[in-house]
Amino acid sequence: MTSAENLVALRRRSSEKWTTYPDHVLPMFVAEMDFGLAPGIASALHQAIEIGDTGYVNPHDTGAARAFASYAREAWDWEVDPAAIGYTTDVSVVIVESLRRLIAPGEGVIINSPVYPPFFDLVPEAGGTVVDVPLLDDGESYALDLAGIDRALADGARAVLLCSPHNPVGLVHSRQQLDDLSRIVAHHGAVVVSDEIHAPLTHRGRAFTPYLAVSDEAREHGISAQSASKAFNLAGLKCAMFVAASERMNGLIASLPEEVSFRTGLLGLIATREGFAGSRPWLESTVRTIEDNIALLDEHLADKLPQVRRRSSNATYLAWLDMSALGWGEDPAAHILEHAHVALGSGPAFGPPGHGYARMNLACASEIIIEAVDRIARCADQR
Repeated sequence: MTSAENLVALRRRSSEKWTTYPDHVLPMFVAEMDFGLAPGIASALHQAIEIGDTGYVNPHDTGAARAFASYAREAWDWEVDPAAIGYTTDVSVVIVESLRRLIAPGEGVIINSPVYPPFFDLVPEAGGTVVDVPLLDDGESYALDLAGIDRALADGARAVLLCSPHNPVGLVHSRQQLDDLSRIVAHHGAVVVSDEIHAPLTHRGRAFTPYLAVSDEAREHGISAQSASKAFNLAGLKCAMFVAASERMNGLIASLPEEVSFRTGLLGLIATREGFAGSRPWLESTVRTIEDNIALLDEHLADKLPQVRRRSSNATYLAWLDMSALGWGEDPAAHILEHAHVALGSGPAFGPPGHGYARMNLACASEIIIEAVDRIARCADQR
């Protein structure tokens, strides 16, 4: 099983997670893992440093693209043409650069809150206008509001920015829902940019379906944003991929300025290649550890904080917590940071459906989860 570093070792890190707050705060807010790198990735990076392989990236190097295509075939039964993959720095750039070429200034782009907070900023950065069609929520599970998306497209929105699997709720969209979405989008002559960065972190027993695999319509009007950064904890190395499956979207990738590719990190490209090519056993072990941590959180919440409900999920290492019963207002994470010294993701940052919620990162040691729940429970007991 994959194990987390201890706190002493983690506090030597200089990433956002470990430098934003003082040492008495447990940082469980940003989506970084506390696990060590996959050994194969670490070895590849060490070798690159040893031989001084730290120059400019070659955007025509197909090694990472071929490794991803092989992974997609084995993990998701999805045939990807490595020649239909372009590199860039991160998934946010894939989203912005794609939307800039797919919509006219001011046109509506549909997002589905509660959703990854930067979506609210990436759409206007690309020249679009946010159109929020919140997920359907029956109190037990979430789903895309296909009827609402249909209405928004009929009213003039021209694109859907899909989060798949969906952050923060861990929703793995069914093939049927994605197929239905593709037909709705095609009917309105719109497009889809599908952020699939969390896909390799789909839990066991649940099948992830890439958007471009669901229909001819999806392949024609969709482009996929892929990266090894979440699955293998490589965000700081800067590498992501545009993935196309039609001549139209191949043309979009070909139209990108050279600098979009040249800004890719060479170490990120090396790590991405090694991650998808040789680190799948590490990834599978990591997913099992995440599932164990989810079970631990559920057990400890039931014992110490029964007022808090973790919404069920099928992907990611992020727990979406309904804390509204604690009476700590729209943003319980702010109260918890001040009084329990645990940093969680602010629910309202994910959109209006996040009021009363907080997001907790579970890619950490079990002791951290227990300590966080204990601290929050003590705050609840002091009311």
